Amino acid sequence: MSGPNAQNPVKAKAIARPAPMHRLALPLMALLLAMLALFGTARAQDTTIAHAISKFGDIRYPADFENFDYVNPDAPKGGTFSTWAYGSFDTLNPYSVNGVAASGANIMIERLMTGTQDEPDTVYGLLAETVEYPADHSWAIFTLREGIRFSDGTPVTAADVVFSHNLFVTQGIPDFAAAVKAGIPNVEALDDRRVKFYFAEPSETTDWIQQAAATPVLKASQFEDRELTDTTLEPYIGTGAYMFDDMDTGRWIQYRRNPNYWGADLPINAGQNNFDVIRYQYYSDPTAAFEGFKAGEYLFRSENSSAAWANDYDFPALTNGWVIKTELPDGDIGQAQGFAFNLYRPQFADPRVRQAIGMAFNFEWSNRTLFYGLYKRVDSFWENSVLEAQGDIPDDERAILEPLAADLPPEVFSEPAYSPPVSSDNQADRAVLRAAGRLLDEAGWTVGSDGKRRNADGVVLEAEFLNYSPLFDRIINPYIENLERLGVVATMRRVDTAQFVERSRNRDFDIVIDTFANSLTPGLGTAQTYHSDNATGETRNTTGLANPAIDALVEMLPNAKTRDELNLITRALDRALRAMHIWVPQWYKDVHTVAFWDTFGMPDQALSPYALNPAGTWWWDAEKAAALQAAGAL
Repeated sequence: MSGPNAQNPVKAKAIARPAPMHRLALPLMALLLAMLALFGTARAQDTTIAHAISKFGDIRYPADFENFDYVNPDAPKGGTFSTWAYGSFDTLNPYSVNGVAASGANIMIERLMTGTQDEPDTVYGLLAETVEYPADHSWAIFTLREGIRFSDGTPVTAADVVFSHNLFVTQGIPDFAAAVKAGIPNVEALDDRRVKFYFAEPSETTDWIQQAAATPVLKASQFEDRELTDTTLEPYIGTGAYMFDDMDTGRWIQYRRNPNYWGADLPINAGQNNFDVIRYQYYSDPTAAFEGFKAGEYLFRSENSSAAWANDYDFPALTNGWVIKTELPDGDIGQAQGFAFNLYRPQFADPRVRQAIGMAFNFEWSNRTLFYGLYKRVDSFWENSVLEAQGDIPDDERAILEPLAADLPPEVFSEPAYSPPVSSDNQADRAVLRAAGRLLDEAGWTVGSDGKRRNADGVVLEAEFLNYSPLFDRIINPYIENLERLGVVATMRRVDTAQFVERSRNRDFDIVIDTFANSLTPGLGTAQTYHSDNATGETRNTTGLANPAIDALVEMLPNAKTRDELNLITRALDRALRAMHIWVPQWYKDVHTVAFWDTFGMPDQALSPYALNPAGTWWWDAEKAAALQAAGAL
């Protein structure tokens, strides 16, 4: 031993003799306390205290960063950002499975930590100043920043975090609640500013810590006489930079920047939350929405109609230079948008039927005739990224998938990753339709004398497309014509947004337009979309997919220790999903097609690669706005 507390061995030998028990009590207690202190110090030294968490340890911004690279920290405050929304709304509760929530309804709520627009797998402290966790990631302590207040001025404490967590696991969306409850069995407030999350099992990754960090913090007193499942037009009180301001129910809603926002001066918020007001104007159909934009009823439009983008932007405000039409780069994955099958429908039980129905959609003809060549075909659930499976199965993917082969289509191993066939420029590509017909014959759906396909029991093969947008009519109708050529009795049912949401949630459809919620860093949340635990009830597993091999792959994702391992597992999952034909993939763009009245400024730095967030990082340019007003444009 060494140091000031070392014992002198000579003296120790000189006085060595048995001591009475009462005289040993205090030294033994002191020794016990010293040992506890020593162990406590060792444990503390084995923990990490951080301002940010990355799944793979790559944190771009240090603890003393001043602002994110993709913002203008000197952006002025003021003005209004306005855009449009489709249909209507009947609740301000963004977390309920009931009703249709107003656009932006979650803007008032903040989380313990939040992601950035230039890193795919890192979160930084927002409500939480730091997070502490041990090497085995079995728990995490979040320390709240000082001075956090709800928009009504009341303070936020660790007890609010505990309440919010418990509320979401008891009353939240069922698939989310069940998963989080199993993974985070207990949460406790250590004091007013520290809250500790206990995880069900130790882990080599930070996935559960990041899940805990994503906890939205709500005000407990608002739930004394209502449930999280309730629809309500009473806005939630949150800690966010914006508060509810005003609305005309179902027609428009707007939020106002909180002048007393507790986090206004944080580096994480520098150059953001620049507008005084954020407003959503609702329209019952896209044509009316476009006319509203031309008239200046709202100022920013992300154009999702290729026909409108190609043909309709020739109005006076554009030619006068008052409206800017531009394409901004999009570095995110191509959204997995497609026609999703309801796998509970008996006519879709055979994957050959699903594949054949998918082959009848002629993307090439649609892109040339309807989309003006603006789109690319989606064939992967992680399109346009390193997560996309390519070509024949490589050895590393085979090693992952072969143990699961009993529950996978054999073509996973014998054929390239599935991509829809490339069709001719004719709407009805005869060669492709003949191949689709052969698949239907093999599946037992044969054509009768009336031209309709039936199975051995005489049941007609039917497929109804559930649709809420008139913009899709021109796309679905030619698709239906091709299906009719195959002998499929195909129809389209257009409903309003409320019915569409309700029927989609309850899987009351044959085929529905959907976007699978994937990310560049798939992890725990992937189970909500693909795992069999979520194949029933109101979940994000829209198709009702339930497959043991897919379950196993999804469960591997959170345990990936490196980015390369995560990418490999995801490619294997992508290959397997594509072979199951649970969807008919549609299209994507690698740019944002936007138009806006020239009243805004945007950062000079390169736009953030993974998100377009004009309401968050753009600002009101008072000089430009004054020039338009002087010209009588607005």
